[in-house]
Amino acid sequence: MNYSVIRYIIGRVLCYEAAFMILPCITAVVYQEKSGWSFVISAILCLLAGTLLGRKRPKKPDFYMREGYVAVALTWFAMSIMGALPFLFSGAITNPIDALFETVSGFTTTGASILTDVEVVPKCVLFWRSFTHWIGGMGVLVFLLSFLHVQGSGAFMNLMRAESPGPSVSKLRPTIQSTAKTLYIIYFVMTIVEVVFLLAGGMPLFDTLTITFGSAGTGGFGIKNDSMASYSVYCQVVVTVFIILFGVNFNAYYLILRKKFRQAFSIEEIRWYLAIIAVSTVVIAVMVRDMYSGFGEAFQQSAFQVASIITTTGYATTDFNLWPQVPRTILIMLMLVGSCAGSTGGGFKVSRLVILVKTIRKELHTLLHPRSVRKLKMDGHVLEHEVVRSINVFLIAYVLIFAFSILLIAFDNLDMTTNFSAVATTLNNVGPGLEKVGPTGNFSIFSNFSTFVLTMDMLIGRLEIYPILLLFTRDTWKRH
Repeated sequence: MNYSVIRYIIGRVLCYEAAFMILPCITAVVYQEKSGWSFVISAILCLLAGTLLGRKRPKKPDFYMREGYVAVALTWFAMSIMGALPFLFSGAITNPIDALFETVSGFTTTGASILTDVEVVPKCVLFWRSFTHWIGGMGVLVFLLSFLHVQGSGAFMNLMRAESPGPSVSKLRPTIQSTAKTLYIIYFVMTIVEVVFLLAGGMPLFDTLTITFGSAGTGGFGIKNDSMASYSVYCQVVVTVFIILFGVNFNAYYLILRKKFRQAFSIEEIRWYLAIIAVSTVVIAVMVRDMYSGFGEAFQQSAFQVASIITTTGYATTDFNLWPQVPRTILIMLMLVGSCAGSTGGGFKVSRLVILVKTIRKELHTLLHPRSVRKLKMDGHVLEHEVVRSINVFLIAYVLIFAFSILLIAFDNLDMTTNFSAVATTLNNVGPGLEKVGPTGNFSIFSNFSTFVLTMDMLIGRLEIYPILLLFTRDTWKRH
């Protein structure tokens, strides 16, 4: 294990995090809030820690997959701890575990909250809370790949693979650094476009920025207690469209920029993703139409909730806790599926679901025709056995962690639906669940122990299990 290069990376990231804290300081000045000092102090502490850790460049630049996973996991831990300081210093949250939960929920783009009344929280704190979604959306290290001086393109790829969601990461450009730049340029431009559309609908600037940060990062932290319910239908429709777009594999946007339209629109995962959204929306709209003024409103409400849940954004325009059992069950299933690989969304990923379905079909075909040879294909390419095996292992690890987490938080003696949906929504980085953690509820009902368990679930889900698990493996820490 090359400890020096890991230390250096963590230090550099903390320095950039300190720079990010300047924006909420500006927000505090604009709104004349004394809470701005909490960000000044936090930024100084963050900068000091980052400077101490990153002051010396590593003598040995060797950087392999093991270092990549450990660097990403420890960086996210360090970033979350430092990011929680403004919540504590401002007094918005007084419990350190709750502050860590809120921060991890932000960076992992989960959007689950322990705050019971967000409308009394200072605007600078709300800005930081939502801005963490935007920072974590595409991955912190993905953003910093162009600036971190780690020798070799292999090192960059190891970092990117460890942090990026989905079964695989590929280079869109000749180098991984240029790939990172391309992804973030697309991300930034889409963010600006959404800001323009929301401002055109009359949404205030502060609301526009915070809502857009949550949409782009598919996070879902709102600045109103009713989430998105009080905004106009126009703004709700704009957010619906953009969270669906941010849930798409960003490779498709790169292909569109290169005018490879046929290749972009033929991506199998995206077709499944859009089909799931369409079918779920229609089914739910039909079942809840009597709860609204007409089918049009029912369809709009259904589309927003379906898009918000499958993309793991977590905004809400209605209390779907009041919906019939079947629509609520569909939403739970959408939580477990998640968005596309290579997007800002969380969840199991549509691509993994597609491959699992094809694997089952292949096994059924083999049972009927034992001598036949049938290869698994995705987008016209034959899937290697290693890819299928890794997805099967991922599913097993996912189910075990899911079940163990439910067992651990069961000691709080809450109902099963609340426990199940709380784990589902945190492990898949969604935000709201059902019953006591539904759109009108929050996570303040859990004990400190359960809150910490759910905090770990958010990190495990965002980093897709392995980086966190490797921290607890003895072989990981052996020196080269």
